Amino acid sequence: MTSAPLALAIDLGGTKVEAALVDPQGAILPRTRFRQPTGPARSSVELAASVDAAVSQALASLPADAELIGVGIGSAGPIVVKDGAVSPLNLAAWRRYPLREQVKSLVLRDAAEVPITLRMDGLCITLAEHWIGAAQGVRNVMGMVVSTGVGGGLILGGQTVAGPSGNAGHIGHIEVAGFDDPCPCGGRGCLEAIASGPHTVAWARSQGFAGSTGEELGAAYAAGDEVAIRAITRSGTAIGRAIASATALLDLEVVAIGGGFSHVTPDLFGFIAEPIAQRTEFDYIRDVRVVPSALSGDGPLVGAAALIHRAELVSVL
Repeated sequence: MTSAPLALAIDLGGTKVEAALVDPQGAILPRTRFRQPTGPARSSVELAASVDAAVSQALASLPADAELIGVGIGSAGPIVVKDGAVSPLNLAAWRRYPLREQVKSLVLRDAAEVPITLRMDGLCITLAEHWIGAAQGVRNVMGMVVSTGVGGGLILGGQTVAGPSGNAGHIGHIEVAGFDDPCPCGGRGCLEAIASGPHTVAWARSQGFAGSTGEELGAAYAAGDEVAIRAITRSGTAIGRAIASATALLDLEVVAIGGGFSHVTPDLFGFIAEPIAQRTEFDYIRDVRVVPSALSGDGPLVGAAALIHRAELVSVL
C-alpha cells in the first residue's frame, strides 16, 4: 500500500505560529493543526519555543501510514530566502533569524531529510487561492493578508514571482497617495501603517474610539459608530488605492484578500472597490476582481503546503 504523501505546513505571523499536516488535495488533516502565540513583546527565546512546540506537535501527529515529503514555511516579512532567515516587522526580537535551520533541526529529529521551502506568507496565501480557493484557473493573481500586518504575493503568467530576496509582492509597504501615517519600516503612508488591524484601531482611538481590538471596532461599525465608520472607510480606501496601483503595474485579474481584519465588516470590500472604479480611463484596472479569500483561516497553512505539493509553480531563487 502506498503511503499518503503529506506536507508539513508552517505559518509564522505577528500574533501566532501554526503548524499542520496537509494532503495533496490541500486538506488539513484533522487533529494535526497546532498553534502557539508569538507577538511583539516576546523574546527571541520565547518565539523559538513557540515554533518548537507547534512544529513538534504537528510532527508527532504524522500518521504511521503517511510519508512526509517536505516542509513549507510561510513567514511575515521581510525574509531572506537564500539564508532561510526571517525578520517579521511585528516581531522585533527576530532580525535575520535562521528559521529554516531551526525547523530543519526539528524535522531531522523526527523524520528523514526532506525539502524545506521558505517564502513570504503573502505568496503562500496567493498559492492557496490559486490552488483550491478564489483564484482557481486564473494566471495573474495577487493574494493579500490584512491582519496584524498587510502582506501580499504574486502569481503572474501562472508562475509565482518572489524576486531575488523572496520579498516580491510585499504590497503592505507600498506608499499610498493621500496618507502620511508613519510606518515602522521607516516609510510614511505605507499601506500596512494605514490599513492593518492594529493601525486602523490606533487611528480610531486617536479620534476618540474607546475600544482596543479589531473585533470591537467591527462591532462599533455595525452599531453605526461614526468614528468606526470613518476608520474602516479609511482602511478600505487605502487598500483600494494600493490595489489600483498594483493592477496598473501588473495587469492583475484577481486579488483575493484574507486575514483576520479583512472580516471586520463585509462593507470593507465596497470601500476597496471605490478607488478602483475611479480609474475611468483604464478598463483593465477597473476589471480587476477583488474578492474575499475562499479559504477562511486555512489559507496560510494551505499555501505553505503548496510550496511542496505545487512546487512546479514556485520560482527558484
